[in-house]
Amino acid sequence: MASTIETLRALGRTDLQVSSVSMGCWAIVGDSTWGRQDEAQAVATIRAAVDAGINFFDTAEMYGNGYSEELLAKALEGRREGTVVASKVSPAHTRSWSQLETACEASLRRLGRDCIDLYYLHWPCRDVPIADLLGWFDRLQCTGKIRWFGVSNFGKEDLSELLDHGRCEVNQLPYSLLWRVIENEILPLCRANAISVACYSPLAQGLLTGKFASPDDVPAGRARTRHFSCDRPQARHREPGCERETFAALGEVAGVARETGVPMAELALAWLLHQEGVASVVAGARSPEQVRQNARAMTLDLSADVLARLSGATDVLKARFGNNPDMWQTDSRYR
Repeated sequence: MASTIETLRALGRTDLQVSSVSMGCWAIVGDSTWGRQDEAQAVATIRAAVDAGINFFDTAEMYGNGYSEELLAKALEGRREGTVVASKVSPAHTRSWSQLETACEASLRRLGRDCIDLYYLHWPCRDVPIADLLGWFDRLQCTGKIRWFGVSNFGKEDLSELLDHGRCEVNQLPYSLLWRVIENEILPLCRANAISVACYSPLAQGLLTGKFASPDDVPAGRARTRHFSCDRPQARHREPGCERETFAALGEVAGVARETGVPMAELALAWLLHQEGVASVVAGARSPEQVRQNARAMTLDLSADVLARLSGATDVLKARFGNNPDMWQTDSRYR
């Protein structure tokens, strides 16, 4: 399939041009969710991403307690030209201006940079008025510590409140073929206000790679979402899950992948890139081959028929999850 889609896209109303597939840098820290990761392999993966045309890297202070930021700095040494780095501050570090400034400066040191291109508030901080938070992030911009401000995990109410006092340029949200809840309320609000969406968990923590043949094959650390039964050992919700429907949908997506000759993971990422308002999909990778496969999604131009079939395969799941965008909890952290 030839490509007519944009490989580089603008973020919101910023001057940043980012690759439509970005590299998420959580999995490379090698924690209990993802398993052990060799540091040399992690560095090689980041460098392979640059070579494959990915210029946008997503990290956070909480990924490995700063280790992800340090890894990114090491891997991009001598290769920083043209790269765009996003990091995130935890809401626990935004309860005062001094806390936020200290957290930002710590991230800058770990990243080895003078300025963070895009600095996210990782989750809403409802202990502080949003007008104060916007003022503090504006101070970071004015002092040259960050270029632009974004949010992550902001639902319709939180985002509307923010827009009453100012704006952000990006809202990073869970979005994939298997998790389409944001299409109901949040994505339309982002579109209406020229706020770009960056999609995390675009492969549903590996489900959309086709590597798991049945629900029983999915390890506990990746079976925590509302797709799976609340009886799973690490589940934080109270729902029966929809394991049968999830794997039925995966079977249909796999069928489209076979017919088109496109690997399932690439197809799932490309579907997201065809959704209005999506600027970049944040895809994790733990090896150079994985990141090269992710990057190939930037060159896929899917037909209207293929897009419709993929959407149709997951319509049942979309309806099942309702308006709660929280993949992990019945008591939603979104509002």
